[in-house]
Amino acid sequence: MISVIIPMFNAEKTIIRTLDSVRNQDYDLNQFEVIVINDGSTDNSKMLVEKYIKENPSLHIKLLESVNGGVSKARNLGLKIAKGEFIALLDADDEWLSEKTKKQLNYLNNKDLQIDFIATRRNNNKILLPYRVENNLAEITFKKLLIRNEAQPSTVIFKRKILENTGYFNENHRYAEDLNYWMKIAKSNNKMYILDESLMIADGGKKTFGVAGLSANLSAMQDGFQKNLKEMYLLKYINFTHYVFLSVFYKAKYLLLLGRTYYYNLRK
Repeated sequence: MISVIIPMFNAEKTIIRTLDSVRNQDYDLNQFEVIVINDGSTDNSKMLVEKYIKENPSLHIKLLESVNGGVSKARNLGLKIAKGEFIALLDADDEWLSEKTKKQLNYLNNKDLQIDFIATRRNNNKILLPYRVENNLAEITFKKLLIRNEAQPSTVIFKRKILENTGYFNENHRYAEDLNYWMKIAKSNNKMYILDESLMIADGGKKTFGVAGLSANLSAMQDGFQKNLKEMYLLKYINFTHYVFLSVFYKAKYLLLLGRTYYYNLRK
């Protein structure tokens, strides 16, 4: 079984497309359980999901209610009741292409590869350095994650063993919370890869970093990266020299993103 975890906050404009993208997977629908966590929405999101559940009984959907506590808390609520051998993450403003699940599970079920975590490309983006594609896969390591995160949450499927050896998302992280979790997964000696195929549409195909969603708040994202870095140092995953170097690197990257976003806004 594949447990699909969908945190939802004020997603009335997108949640139906998101759910449709699960229903339209080229895979046996009986193998899915979809867990939607309503994170204190104040729009019509809840009503739309309730209506969708009644109209689509072939898709096994559970709707959980939560006081607004952020995406990490919402995901954890879903993860704690998930029954699947595989866990798939999906945000309420993203959509899977129909072949996504089938292609990723082909890799996860390949005993020769022994992959525990697999992401994909999204929005037809390219996999950038320090990642390198070999045999249609790019390996994710802790050191690479310190430089760049190429695994957008809605592209990710991982094995249940990761919950057992890594635990859950840090609920104190609201920004860059996915990177925080990926780094801990990597340090738990799980084999992580990115499939070099674009199998997910993020936020309608917009540039996701600095334009839409939580990542649109570049200042808060920068704070999230620095918070992650400090945590990795306190956990002794990196030494002081690395901590200082990467802190400066993140600040320089933040300034570059600010300039890039300003340029994109001028072109609108």
